[in-house]
Amino acid sequence: MVIKEVRLILGDQLYEGHSWFEKVNPEVLYLMMEVRSETDYVSHHIQKVIAFFAAMRAFASHLSAKGHQILYLGLDDPRNQQSFGENLKWVLEENPEAAWAYQSPDEYRLDQLFLELSSQLGVSSRSVDSEHFLCQREAVKDFFVGKKQYLLESFYRHLRKQTGLLMQGSKPLGGKWNFDAENRRKYDGQVPLPPRVKLANQVDELLEMVRNAGVQTIGLIDNNQLEWPIDRAQSLKLLEHFCKYGLPHFGSYQDAMTEDDPFLFHSRLSFALNVKILHPREVLDRVVQEWEHRPDQIGLAQVEGFVRQILGWREYIRGIYWAKMPAYSESNELGHKLPLPSWFWNAKTRMRCLSHSIEQSLEYAYAHHIQRLMVTGNFALLAGIAPAEVDRWYLGIYIDAIEWVELPNTRGMSQFADGGLLATKPYVSSANYLRKMGHYCEKCPYDAKSRHGMLACPFNSLYWDFHDRHREKLSRNPRIGMVYRTWDKMDSDERVAICERAFWIKEHLEEL
Repeated sequence: MVIKEVRLILGDQLYEGHSWFEKVNPEVLYLMMEVRSETDYVSHHIQKVIAFFAAMRAFASHLSAKGHQILYLGLDDPRNQQSFGENLKWVLEENPEAAWAYQSPDEYRLDQLFLELSSQLGVSSRSVDSEHFLCQREAVKDFFVGKKQYLLESFYRHLRKQTGLLMQGSKPLGGKWNFDAENRRKYDGQVPLPPRVKLANQVDELLEMVRNAGVQTIGLIDNNQLEWPIDRAQSLKLLEHFCKYGLPHFGSYQDAMTEDDPFLFHSRLSFALNVKILHPREVLDRVVQEWEHRPDQIGLAQVEGFVRQILGWREYIRGIYWAKMPAYSESNELGHKLPLPSWFWNAKTRMRCLSHSIEQSLEYAYAHHIQRLMVTGNFALLAGIAPAEVDRWYLGIYIDAIEWVELPNTRGMSQFADGGLLATKPYVSSANYLRKMGHYCEKCPYDAKSRHGMLACPFNSLYWDFHDRHREKLSRNPRIGMVYRTWDKMDSDERVAICERAFWIKEHLEEL
């Protein structure tokens, strides 16, 4: 049978419900590839590389079993030219009657690459929607047209009304749109932690292939076993486990930090969602269904906190990305320039909150949103680390990090590099917040209550120094006026000592 269309499937387009796969067409060839252009643009966590390849191979096997024609180019395939363009070129040459098609990529660089390839390859091409997200790329841009600030809460309410999730007519269930105030409990051990789902995919062959190829990675993989879901059955198993064990306490403890367990009550579904094994609507519907079946065990605040992350934040972040790229990737409103300390790559710092969060990230390719925002991100922002360096770290180390979700979270939410388009204020804190939400300070050699002196917690002096040096840009922000009033009331000698301590820290980041 002559191939009439070559359809490219990317590693984050593993959605079996896509209309492409409704019918088997012998004139269609599906092309999937593992390429160095994707493994090498940053240093990725070894679990991230392996998880992508394992999930891609599982998806290819699934499609093949359904009768679809698949051409899968492994990293070590001798035909593999290690780039989308070069591989597409020879595949189309071997199928001279074929056009090519692709699902619109979620990364700007790939979107631009495929537009260029469409004009360079000399064959007809077409793009189709990935059929994954709950709104279009342009939804956020169109919703906030003419606005200087893109507020999540406004867009979240819009999507709640549009989807009907947790709604009673035109009103939110429970009389409130947002239960965030009830989502900030410190984990005290009184509520038992959920049992761990052991997926343990054995990935010896993939590891050997990646290592033999010389791919430079970071992080660890324990006993050559991958605990992340690589197919739909495993992803649904994880979803059911979350509904049973995590959801009843998710909202209350979603911001809590502890060394007792790396996952707490979080779902661990972000990888499965971001490679599109699971559809966000099916996840949301299943979670709401569980709450409806167990209202006596699961409070509305628990389920609303989860819905806000998937329906609100995830869709909103993607919209920010497409509204502001490519300029967004260069934003650095605060002019930060310092290099990322080397201990971000090995966790060798005496600051307990940072050493644990980074060590956990290296071990599991995972940290939850508050560890990312208020520990590693908080430190980088207070210290004045260049946003591009922070980007590369986040994009490489986390298993769920794809640029569309990583970049706005880093530049906007974490580093305030967009000047407040996304966040209403810089998300920074002194050690006080870290003490409030976790137990790190109890095991740390630094004094969480001291602002200066060689044993004073670096977060404290950096916090005040950050506001002092950026006063011209930040002082008119109504959400942080109290910070400046408190700073101005301090004794001048105290302010000098704080700034001197902050200056020393920034000059000796490698020694902390």
